[in-house]
Amino acid sequence: MAWANQGMQALIPVINRVQFMVIEYAEFLHKKGFRFTDFDAVRKEIEDETDRVTGQNKGISPHPINLRVFSPNVLNLTLIDLPGLTKVPVGDQPPDIEQQIRDMLLTFISRETCLILAVTPANSDLATSDALKLAKEVDPQGLRTIGVLTKLDLMDEGTDAREILENRLFSLRRGYVGVVNRGQKDIVGKKDIRAALDAERKFFLSHPSYRQGIIILF
Repeated sequence: MAWANQGMQALIPVINRVQFMVIEYAEFLHKKGFRFTDFDAVRKEIEDETDRVTGQNKGISPHPINLRVFSPNVLNLTLIDLPGLTKVPVGDQPPDIEQQIRDMLLTFISRETCLILAVTPANSDLATSDALKLAKEVDPQGLRTIGVLTKLDLMDEGTDAREILENRLFSLRRGYVGVVNRGQKDIVGKKDIRAALDAERKFFLSHPSYRQGIIILF
């Protein structure tokens, strides 16, 4: 559950506590008693709170935004949305921004009770994945790491990620999951989640390397 828009590098953790409920709404700890029913407004609130906490110079803060989401379409669990590693400081960011983010990530993923979702674009070299490299530092045997491959639809023509998804390369105990997320154009065009899931399902069913997957994972 990622809330950041493209071009917005959120440098603050977002703790999403997701809970099954018949009605759908969201609440923030910093806005107790206020219910959000528009999830575009949830995204905007995260952006605004990030600016308030870190400043508009895209600074970093280890203090998380706490969000509770209630929906009939979820299971009860907690997801922590963490920033990706920033290699080059932007604007007034400190020169050691990469190390600061790295230390923050390690604080969260070092917890033994935590499952690590190591997200990597499928159209990049998995051997150079920052997410997998960092996960390996705290989970060297890959026992609590789940590999997530995004952008499967953006891979070069004639290539696929089948060997990785079948866990034959860079093996992880819990394996890999492939996804096709909404792009920024879809988000701006307000393509809803159901339509995005349907498009993702059609992509997998039409691709010769992926159509043997389990439908529930789509």
